[in-house]
Amino acid sequence: MGFKNPSLFMIFSSLCILYSFLKLTKADPWLLVNQTSPSSNVSGGNWQLLQSSVGVSAMHLQLLPNNKVVIFDRTDFGSSNISLPPGSFCPKNDCTAHSVLYDVVSNTLRPLHVLTDTFCSSGALDPNGTLIQTGGFNEGDHVIRTFAPCGADSVACDWNELNATRLVDRRWYATNQVLPDGRIIILGGRRVFTYEFYPKNDALNNRKSFYLRFLVETRDPEENNLYPFLHLLPDGNLFIFANKKSILFDYKRDIVLKQFPLIPGDDKRNYPSTGSSVMLPLRLSERWPPVVEVLICGGAPAGAFMKSDKMKVFVEASRTCGRLKVNDANPQWLMEAMPMPRVMSDMILLPTGDVIIINGAANGTAGWEDAVNPVFSPILYSVNAQLSQRFTVLSPSKVPRMYHSTAILLPDGRILVAGGNPHTTYVFTGLYPTELSLEAYNPYYLDAKFNSLRPSIISVESGSTVSYGRRFGVSFSVSLFRQGTVSVALIWPSFTTHSTGMSQRMVVLNTASVVQLSMANFKLVVDGPTNANVAPPGYYMLFVVHSGIPSHAVWVKVM
Repeated sequence: MGFKNPSLFMIFSSLCILYSFLKLTKADPWLLVNQTSPSSNVSGGNWQLLQSSVGVSAMHLQLLPNNKVVIFDRTDFGSSNISLPPGSFCPKNDCTAHSVLYDVVSNTLRPLHVLTDTFCSSGALDPNGTLIQTGGFNEGDHVIRTFAPCGADSVACDWNELNATRLVDRRWYATNQVLPDGRIIILGGRRVFTYEFYPKNDALNNRKSFYLRFLVETRDPEENNLYPFLHLLPDGNLFIFANKKSILFDYKRDIVLKQFPLIPGDDKRNYPSTGSSVMLPLRLSERWPPVVEVLICGGAPAGAFMKSDKMKVFVEASRTCGRLKVNDANPQWLMEAMPMPRVMSDMILLPTGDVIIINGAANGTAGWEDAVNPVFSPILYSVNAQLSQRFTVLSPSKVPRMYHSTAILLPDGRILVAGGNPHTTYVFTGLYPTELSLEAYNPYYLDAKFNSLRPSIISVESGSTVSYGRRFGVSFSVSLFRQGTVSVALIWPSFTTHSTGMSQRMVVLNTASVVQLSMANFKLVVDGPTNANVAPPGYYMLFVVHSGIPSHAVWVKVM
């Protein structure tokens, strides 16, 4: 066969090469978007050991708006490695603590009293900055606990269990999300196909639970729909993802508004085939509505949990991420390939608007002794980079953090990394011992070479409050100012457990103007969040980001 037209010959040759590649590699066509080597446009960051032991395995983390972190595991582990204060009450005759309060500024901690079993529970901050912590195991599965931010007398602060108010249904492996009206929705759990709300309010008819068929439809023999991914969208509805399916859900009317396409491939994404999910930053401008994208990375193939749990055969974890423009007229998943397989990783929104993927394993699933080959290197996912340059492999830790590991963003831009225990009790021998240490990962933007670009917040014009739609100023200083590269970001501190960052959210405010006040001082004028659907009421870390380098955050209350 001959070609008289050179252009047709080139097209035919290219198609032949593509066909040969697909045949040889047996690659899925939707993975071809990112088969090149990782980008190297940023440095790898560095690691810092904060505490060799906090005494408990950090299964759950919550940053409070007073720069303290509540850390806790479960009460049926047996004795932990930190004692309760002498003379204090010992729940269940166990005088060791199963929760500690870590002070980010002083790098110190103190033990706390938690009474009922918090194993695999859920939580969220309410609009006042109080941790509302729900469910667990055994006698704790219907319990609601609170932890209020400590004032000057931090020793007086401890866990409080609401004996008069309990959950309607058992909540074990459920997910929480703060809502625009300040309530918290608690959704799902093991063999529970309902959702309910806190606080319990007769006027709002929420002293009962509500059946959600989607939770039945996504359950399979491995129960790969636990800790469902839950994101509040700017239209006030919920994006819910479990297993491989996702829906747009109107919780006020109890109606499924839309079913999104299945995420491509054979990989399951929720516990125990544990992937992770974030809603990418909401960027506010004159355009409305803002683009809404959800990113889901990692997981494990169908059947992986049965193989790891029953036969101790550890199949390779998922290598893929799926990205979905939720408010497109015809949303379709864009699939990308990570530099390495990953299960049980945490995904954290950085103040720059990019995502860090940290912790996890390359083989197996979540569960007792059900994974091997820890992944030590975090990955930076550059949200706005070209498809072939979105992933950057970063400097590795030396600590394996797989099952029951956690990570959260701190106000100074570091990532607090903790936990890791694949055992049913505290075990300090073997290949993957129970990990009690606390580390900080310092991303590239904290390198000293960026000091001249790093902004420092002087003041927030509105004080410590930000009002919806109301313009306010943020004064900051920077040594080397670059015009047109500065913005203000609000980040909600997530409740993190089992690779699920509950209520995690970032809103980039619309910039009205930038005014130079002196040689190195500037005032950034921005508009407050559009409404409570965009930014639910409560405490946020406010960052100024200049030329891709974030400031240390200050806390503000959106109200």
